[in-house]
Amino acid sequence: MENEIILKTEKLTKQYGEGENALLAINNIDLEVRKGEFIAITGESGSGKTTLLNCIGSLDRPTSGSIFFGSKDITKLNDNALSAYRRRSIGFIFQAFNLIPVLNVEENIVLPLNLDNTSPDKEYLEELLKLTGLDKKRTSFPHELSGGQQQRVAFARALIHKPQIILADEPTGNLDSKNSREIISILKNSIKKYDQTLILITHDGSIAAQADRICRITDGVLSE
Repeated sequence: MENEIILKTEKLTKQYGEGENALLAINNIDLEVRKGEFIAITGESGSGKTTLLNCIGSLDRPTSGSIFFGSKDITKLNDNALSAYRRRSIGFIFQAFNLIPVLNVEENIVLPLNLDNTSPDKEYLEELLKLTGLDKKRTSFPHELSGGQQQRVAFARALIHKPQIILADEPTGNLDSKNSREIISILKNSIKKYDQTLILITHDGSIAAQADRICRITDGVLSE
């Protein structure tokens, strides 16, 4: 179904600490995300952006509220089921590239599949290597790559298992303007080509302006 809601949060709240020391990182957030949508999330440092992304990606458990992936409330899943949700449905791209230094480009990209005991789709892997311009770098190691190339490896790794949702936390934060534009262009082409959904955190207004929708978090509260 076109424009179906793929992800929804209801009264999502994450609190750190108790009593006088309690900090509401995110506060009663309601968000609906439609399949194929590109949503940019902006806000000051410490406003709750990364906490929201981590809860959606099940890297962190919310204090209260619900997160629906399709019809399934992932906040009710056990650790094993959450791990499977992360491995199979979500692609993560972080500001730090988080590549494994002793693995080459191709080995870093297919790592999520190895962890899930599945084999890569060779044709799709070739497609990703060409899409990211890494087809001539497949045997290079992270220390032999530029920052932009390392982020492309991280991007291909996030896509290798064909996730339905890509969560990107400041993916261009460590890149110059040229590489930033190229990474965002690759991301936009990818979600269109593979019918994926992108939720991206950014401080860059020019990147946010390219999204279908911009959400802002202020002191843990979300607005559009």
